[in-house]
Amino acid sequence: LSSPTPATTTSSNTLSLQLQKPLGLILEESDSTNPTNCGVIVTQVNEGGSAYASSSADKLTNAKITKVMETDVSSMSFDDVMDVIIGAPESLVVEFALAEGVTVEDSTAETEEATPTVEEYEIGTTVTITVEQPNNPNKPTIKLQAKVGDNLRKTLLANNDIELYRGLKKKLGNCGGGGQCGFCAVELEDDSESGMVWGERSEYEDGRIGKKVGTETQRLACMNNVLGPATVKTL
Repeated sequence: LSSPTPATTTSSNTLSLQLQKPLGLILEESDSTNPTNCGVIVTQVNEGGSAYASSSADKLTNAKITKVMETDVSSMSFDDVMDVIIGAPESLVVEFALAEGVTVEDSTAETEEATPTVEEYEIGTTVTITVEQPNNPNKPTIKLQAKVGDNLRKTLLANNDIELYRGLKKKLGNCGGGGQCGFCAVELEDDSESGMVWGERSEYEDGRIGKKVGTETQRLACMNNVLGPATVKTL
């Protein structure tokens, strides 16, 4: 992360941060009695996410997420907020309403500028994702046409012939794309000419997947947006 630059906020208890996925935020509904119209709050900031690296990390616990990019999520359900976060770019601006008694030091909040992802393909460019399912011989190799910027997990789940969650444990116990369970892990090979479009796996993914021999090319599908052509193998 580079040095923070100031960004004007509406009040002393509002904080706007420019973060890079994965955020490393553990979220829950802010009003469990009204789950369809409540918004979400931060219950924990995990090491390895970009929020943890922010100088404002200690202010985020119990803060409510009010905006993601330009979308007001303050009254959305938990699932809808997650959909907005998952669908947002890799580098995104998140606005927080800080918990009672927590304030920023002055009338400006820090905007943390994440190192931009190096891309060779513009957002919206159509690329080929080749999906192999070696543990399911009844499933054929599939070539998907995906757009750069689309979430990889959503892209895979949209095709009924791709079994991303294999087995009852993964089907019933997955976190729905929140980056917590690790069940959407896939092997990913960068098929771009440079072989560098997808970049390095994040530290957060290292923590969720582990660093055992043979897992170096694995990614969490939910935490990656399509950056270029690739070959994906389900596990």
